[in-house]
Amino acid sequence: MTGTSMAAIVGAAESAEIGTVAKSSLGLAADAAGRALDDCGLRPSDVDGLAISGLNPYLPTSLARLLGIDASWVDSTMVGGCSNLVHVRHAVAAVEAGLCNTVLIAHGESGRSHIGGSNYRPTADSVQGQFELPFGTAGPMTLLTLGALRFLQARGLDRRALAEVVVSQREWATRNPRALRRDPITVDEVLEAPMVAYPFTRPMCCVVTDAGGALVVTSTDRARHLPRPPLFVLGAGEATGAVLASQMPDLTSSDAFRQAGRAAFARARLHPSDIDHAMLYDAAAILPLMALEDLGFVPKGESGDFVAAGHTAGGGRLPLNTNGGGLNYTHSGMYGIYALLESVRQLRGEASAQVADVHTSLTHAIGGMFQHAATVILSTEPLRAV
Repeated sequence: MTGTSMAAIVGAAESAEIGTVAKSSLGLAADAAGRALDDCGLRPSDVDGLAISGLNPYLPTSLARLLGIDASWVDSTMVGGCSNLVHVRHAVAAVEAGLCNTVLIAHGESGRSHIGGSNYRPTADSVQGQFELPFGTAGPMTLLTLGALRFLQARGLDRRALAEVVVSQREWATRNPRALRRDPITVDEVLEAPMVAYPFTRPMCCVVTDAGGALVVTSTDRARHLPRPPLFVLGAGEATGAVLASQMPDLTSSDAFRQAGRAAFARARLHPSDIDHAMLYDAAAILPLMALEDLGFVPKGESGDFVAAGHTAGGGRLPLNTNGGGLNYTHSGMYGIYALLESVRQLRGEASAQVADVHTSLTHAIGGMFQHAATVILSTEPLRAV
């Protein structure tokens, strides 16, 4: 990048309802998309780029026709929960390359009600179906257990470290009226809750919801004439990782996390110490601990102590997952868009649990079980030439 950033996020919104909603996945995406366009004062006719992910290859066409969008640039990249972060990176590149001027990034999932959408299940002829399912894995939580136990053992921690993550994020959730889990909780209560898959009790696992979210990315020239303050993508990175969670080179650390994070920091010309606020994907309580280390916020082995000392809570050095995260707020199956939206709210100064003086926010997400990862760094100020 030779000058200031040429693209910015100008619109952001979630679906009107989250939780148990009598709408299809497409309907939730359309609801959020319309609200994001209203947020920045644009109409469907102003949009010439569209990004949406899902198992249905015709989702972009369906959403375009539903909203009345004539898209000349389309991205339907589907890499699990980090897909929408990848879309942000691709949209910025497309706008800066002149391939389109305004991109709508939308997502919707009927993750709880299962209306109008299909859920991915490994088939017998897939790699996962051949080499992991026969050993009793039945979803994300069972695929994370072995790595979580190895992580705790290698760092001299016990299950209390996982419970501390839940307690810290539940404190944020108590301030978010839209969070599904809002009641304060103690470490002991987390540890004594019903077991899902050892070492995870129910509060250590994400909620399951119906929800939608959307962002609008446009050129900085257009952004100057829109009502919302532009937010700039200083850096972004994406990476592929292990084909199988059980075959990761290191069960306690993700190559994809590290590569995506390095790329985002290098592009932004920032270091972890420059980040005011972070959203780290938390389908299970182990993932924020791994990401804190893999992204360089703390040295290897210090993530548990960092959370337990209150550094990710209110008034801490790195306010983390301030909407309550996927553990408490919402998680429709692919959480990335909701993490991005909380970063936007914090930077705009309009979050339910607002942190003071947020000028840079990092969002990081996993795709699948460590098969992919993506990182996005947003700021209230554009990247300047050096």
